[in-house]
Amino acid sequence: MFRLGGNSHARALRQLLALALASWFAVYLTAAQDKTVRFHVVALAEHGGIHKPFVDAAKAWLDKLSSENNFTVDYIEDTQQIDDAFLAQYNLFIQLNYPPYNWTDKAQTAFIKYIEQGRGGWIGFHHATLLGEFDGFQMWPWFHQFMGGIRFKNYIASFVTGAVAVEDRNHPVMKGVASPFVIENEEWYTYDTTPRPNVHVLASVDEKTYTPASDKKMGDHPVMWTNEHMKARNVYIFMGHRPEHFNNPSFTQIFTNAIFWAAGQQESCEK
Repeated sequence: MFRLGGNSHARALRQLLALALASWFAVYLTAAQDKTVRFHVVALAEHGGIHKPFVDAAKAWLDKLSSENNFTVDYIEDTQQIDDAFLAQYNLFIQLNYPPYNWTDKAQTAFIKYIEQGRGGWIGFHHATLLGEFDGFQMWPWFHQFMGGIRFKNYIASFVTGAVAVEDRNHPVMKGVASPFVIENEEWYTYDTTPRPNVHVLASVDEKTYTPASDKKMGDHPVMWTNEHMKARNVYIFMGHRPEHFNNPSFTQIFTNAIFWAAGQQESCEK
């Protein structure tokens, strides 16, 4: 009978152990690679300027949330890449304070189809309702209607704190959000008219609670709404100027709810 010598026997054991470790690592690596990404997000982020601290805080918060919940977030800072093929990669489009002007014609066309045909969801923050003639650009008529037919009128430059009342407690975006909730030191926008006749309002700010008081008021003042005339799940969230909002559990709950609802994640939020 053939018998391994001492050195040969030790070498064979080492080879067997190495093979076992390699097999285990291959299985582990395959399992990690096969872990299913739940959905993909693209965030069009305003870069520079007064909103940079909020955007930077949003990116850090989104990166943490996506890592913990197994979805991806890609960031872009202009609309040059946006076309049908680009948007087809994503389940959700976040307009992270980027305004509704200075978009390429190609990007506008692709985005309109994305929203009207329900190819993905949309969340817009703060600057997304800067509708009017700004920086040499004319108002985008389609976006004007998407946001309920409003035009930017004024804002509270000195910043005030206000209480926000939840109007639709049953909407998935408002799940687990107390009413009212306080938003500190915001530059609340006013518009030429309320969007209420054209959108479904989720929350509004009570202007009587402004601290300190301000004369820049609308009366009926929605600050969160969804346009149900579009196939895409969409929600506009006015609050979005200060990075400190990410220390506000009501704000982060709303943002979290909005992501999973707009991305169509039924196991997390149901319409």
